[in-house]
Amino acid sequence: MKEGLKGKKIVLGITGSIAAYKACMIIRGLVKKGAEVQVVITPAGKEFITPITLSTLTQKPVVSEFFSQRDGTWNSHVKLGLWADAMLIAPCTASTLGKMAHGIADNMLITTYLSMKAPVVIAPAMDLDMYKHPSTQANIKTLKEYGNFFIEPQSGFLASGLEGKGRMEEPETIVEYMERFFIDSQPLKGKKVMITAGPTYEKIDPVRFIGNYSSGKMGFALAEECAMRGSDVTLIAGPVSQKLPSALPFGSITRIDVESCEEMYNAALKAFDNVDAAILCAAVADFRPSLTAETKIKRKGANLSLTLLPTHDIAAALGKKKKEHQVMVGFALETDHEEENAMGKLNKKNLDCIVMNSLRNEGTCFKADDNQVTIITDKGMTPYPKKTKSQVAEDIIDVMTSIINDKQQ
Repeated sequence: MKEGLKGKKIVLGITGSIAAYKACMIIRGLVKKGAEVQVVITPAGKEFITPITLSTLTQKPVVSEFFSQRDGTWNSHVKLGLWADAMLIAPCTASTLGKMAHGIADNMLITTYLSMKAPVVIAPAMDLDMYKHPSTQANIKTLKEYGNFFIEPQSGFLASGLEGKGRMEEPETIVEYMERFFIDSQPLKGKKVMITAGPTYEKIDPVRFIGNYSSGKMGFALAEECAMRGSDVTLIAGPVSQKLPSALPFGSITRIDVESCEEMYNAALKAFDNVDAAILCAAVADFRPSLTAETKIKRKGANLSLTLLPTHDIAAALGKKKKEHQVMVGFALETDHEEENAMGKLNKKNLDCIVMNSLRNEGTCFKADDNQVTIITDKGMTPYPKKTKSQVAEDIIDVMTSIINDKQQ
């Protein structure tokens, strides 16, 4: 689905920040992925990194002044604005943000920005307190209203000791963000998707619980893929250590952290009415202790018996509430009679699609980076080879998107 950066023309704007040295790594990443890069640097930027270094990496003369010092050739910001597929300003200082927001065209970078016909991506870099200042935040708000995209800076600690943002995002993240810009389409734009991910923990006492080995990797990959296709995602996550992407050019992901099946059930029921699709990827505990001890259970005697009660069947509950236009995707992790059990869940829980995988496939399922699935719909059963979970997410969302489109016709 993704077209990637190959053959894309990127204007890279560099401003006078100590983070300017990271532009070299950004250029390497863009060029490695097939992009053609033209650097435009401010006079202050040249104080931090030399144009000869940048031109060596891009194989293009660096543009800094309106006229070439060698022969007086005019550097046309208008032509650059028409040439580019995107403009990336990284690092972008507070001074440059202010000039961009107010149209102060006193250097080549700002005039290029003002002439740019392609999308503009901005990666701020400055002191944390400067970033937090109301003037800077007002300029960022203005630039977002103008349609610019922002790669939010990383967190650190303010002079006051409180946490704030300001340090430019890492080059590899910036390059990945730019790659996401060039997607053939956003087939889920305007759609809302709910995804459950990870395990649930059912407490026995304050220090022990009933749980499983789910890492949440599959659910988080699905959330990122949906957002990359333009949807607004509500991700209901059990207790996992997975992190969301720090920057997304399209869509959004709102994360809701829960622990128990009861918490996930309530969050899912609340979110479900307002979504177009739900993907139930979480490995929810089927049972919980009938009683939870308020203090740690001590070792006494040879045996300890627990009485277990069934937890909510979230998929079945949502299946009963499902409206005609909504799509539900379920998961079936099996150890035996895989197809029979998966088909039973598909029909019993009113699902439109079920993703079947098996613990008998080594190197897949819990904690692994890979997965091997069979996707089942009312049109049939499609087995897929072993792939990374990100690639499996693409396959699942392809099928889900097709079902959404069929329901809309």
